[in-house]
Amino acid sequence: MVDPSHIRPFQAADGGPFRLLLTGGGTGGHTYPALTTLRTVQQRLALQGTALDALWAGSAEGLEARVTAAEGIRFTEVATGKIRRSKNPLKLVSSANVKDMTKVPRGVAQARRIVADFAPHVVLATGGYVAIPIGLAARMCRRPLVVHEQTIRLGLANRVLARAATRIAVSAESTLQLLPDNVRAAAVVTGNPVRAEMLCGTADKAIESLGLHGFRRALPTVYVTGGAQGSVQINNNIQANLPWLLERANVVHQCGPANEPTLREAAAALPAELVARYHLTGFTGAELPDVLALADIVVSRSGAGTIAELTALGKAAVLIPLASSAGNEQAHHALYLQEAGAAVALVDDVSPAALQSALHGLLTDPERRAAVAGRAREEGRPDASERLADVVLAAADGG
Repeated sequence: MVDPSHIRPFQAADGGPFRLLLTGGGTGGHTYPALTTLRTVQQRLALQGTALDALWAGSAEGLEARVTAAEGIRFTEVATGKIRRSKNPLKLVSSANVKDMTKVPRGVAQARRIVADFAPHVVLATGGYVAIPIGLAARMCRRPLVVHEQTIRLGLANRVLARAATRIAVSAESTLQLLPDNVRAAAVVTGNPVRAEMLCGTADKAIESLGLHGFRRALPTVYVTGGAQGSVQINNNIQANLPWLLERANVVHQCGPANEPTLREAAAALPAELVARYHLTGFTGAELPDVLALADIVVSRSGAGTIAELTALGKAAVLIPLASSAGNEQAHHALYLQEAGAAVALVDDVSPAALQSALHGLLTDPERRAAVAGRAREEGRPDASERLADVVLAAADGG
């Protein structure tokens, strides 16, 4: 494993801009760590008086295309194919898979032209199928390649690119033992970058901006989320426990726009005192950092980005993995944190009774809640973007 203390900063040889080629996307889990790292690299270079010339290669249909357009980052399209995995080998040879696999040679040819024309000082690949052509092209064109893995287990794209990488940045120590012996020496533990604004929330600001004046600050606050679209599974479990929960806590519940009417109707039947402690919303936007600052306990899925945020903030959590996540990665995250004493995981039994049992100890025992939050904080790496920026800049300089 690489010792981060031995990583040297990039020194621009000709005084020109630092050329960074990014690739990765399809989901926020791949896209936002790359965006956060890009911004950190840009800030670091500005302190050295060096400009950044960034180019993002991805899929026109992926989240990365929308994010780069909103952020004013140059974007170029590269063809890519997605392998639809199945336990049935016959389903791997599906018409969709065969069609997508024909895109791979074209994507690699496109990627090679992109890399040759842009001549990046370094390529940062953060996963997703779209990262494979650019990552392979970086190797062909002899350009430094940094691969970043957000999950505990290497994703399929990063398993392909690991042998071509100059450096492999991983988010957890436990990932190192999963790497092939011949690439482990190139690995460094950076953590998974978290957007800077997520670390700067204020509890009082959440109270004011959301009008949570019926909340009793002496009670713990629970933040419930199932992601932007909400989770029917999580919502149903919360609804079944709502009277019990509101007798013991304040609740901010982000349920997804489509689910809001049903939950609002259920809440209307509750006593006014309990309703005053229940804030239901379809979507949580810019106020999310403040809501997380207010929350003592979070009930959520366990995607890589969510785990990075909760541990960086040191939040006690009840994690309900999405069963259909690729490679069952969410269950691996949840169980890993539970084994570390940093969360409670609901994996096999995801019933209202199981959720109530998981929440009971955290709500009624402040010392236990503090201990779980403390262990979560020990697992967190709030400086992950700085660490990954170090690796990116050093790789460009041969470090």
